[in-house]
Amino acid sequence: MLFGKRRRDTAGMPSDNAGTDFDEEYVNLVPNDRGARADGAPMDCGAGIYAVDSGYVRPRLAAIHLITANGRVALVDSAHNAALPRVEAALAALGFAREAVEYLFLTHVHLDHAGGAGAMMQVFPNAHLVVHPRGARHMADPGQLNTATAAVYGAERAAELYGTLVPVPEERIIATADGQVFGLGGREIQVLHTPGHAKHHQCFFDRDGRGAFTGDLFGMSYRELDRDGHNFVFPTTTPSQFNPGDFKRSIERVMALSPAALYLTHFSRVLPSEAYLAQLRRMLDGHVAVALAERHRGADRQQHIRQGLASLLRRELAAFGAGELIEQAVALFVDDLELNAQGLDYWLAHGADGAPESA
Repeated sequence: MLFGKRRRDTAGMPSDNAGTDFDEEYVNLVPNDRGARADGAPMDCGAGIYAVDSGYVRPRLAAIHLITANGRVALVDSAHNAALPRVEAALAALGFAREAVEYLFLTHVHLDHAGGAGAMMQVFPNAHLVVHPRGARHMADPGQLNTATAAVYGAERAAELYGTLVPVPEERIIATADGQVFGLGGREIQVLHTPGHAKHHQCFFDRDGRGAFTGDLFGMSYRELDRDGHNFVFPTTTPSQFNPGDFKRSIERVMALSPAALYLTHFSRVLPSEAYLAQLRRMLDGHVAVALAERHRGADRQQHIRQGLASLLRRELAAFGAGELIEQAVALFVDDLELNAQGLDYWLAHGADGAPESA
């Protein structure tokens, strides 16, 4: 799916990444002011890395990361057009001019990650757009993305979410090679092509800070659910290029680099703990199992897959310690459940590539 994800504006503001419990503000889905900055001000992640809340749909849903080194800056993902003022404000707050932005790295071209790329390239004159070769043509000519988005959301809602996608001149686009290394003020940023979520997905590994910028590969981890220093994770199997075999291989490829931290688009920094990785793998296997159990069902298959995913989510939340807050937590994922079910239904309908051999 090249047009990105739908998201509900229902969730409250999250607690700190190392919070000690689900907080009362979360129970009532009321904003609080702890954790990542929801006003667009840069959050210092350490090692010259900053996170900016893009403001996409709701606070702390989609992060844009800044990698800084010796007066140079690279952005990772762009969210939507409306994120541009927040990025400009963050750069100013950190003392960087627009000319300091050298690269805009895109993890993939779903619009919650890449919808604002063209608008940002217009105002950062020295930047090059770095994108997977499968996504490069859509950045140069976003007409198909504009049409698909309007068809899904309606023209009015599409304009509200993303604005008009701006084409990027081809001479400013770098289509990556797997393993390619970019220099940034003395830092080295390595590209890894990481299919599984999408064929045009890639991750960026900061060899100096040991951070991996992972787009959607390592799931969604909403800060609302942090508990006792642990992070809850939910994988994303959105249409239309999900492949669980590729997904697992890509995860292991990134982990072979021994990253010290993972920087997710949804939402920002988590530690690659054994518990986090075990839950991600377990949830990914669970998604596949739910889908395969419904593979012979008829026209209502997607609905049954969604119900199975909701049951899986509730079990994982219970094991995580959500207790009486399980239903409030499920509310955070209501559209993610729908989109994951759509992706799994599409996967089954098109041959279930990457399914376990025993299935």
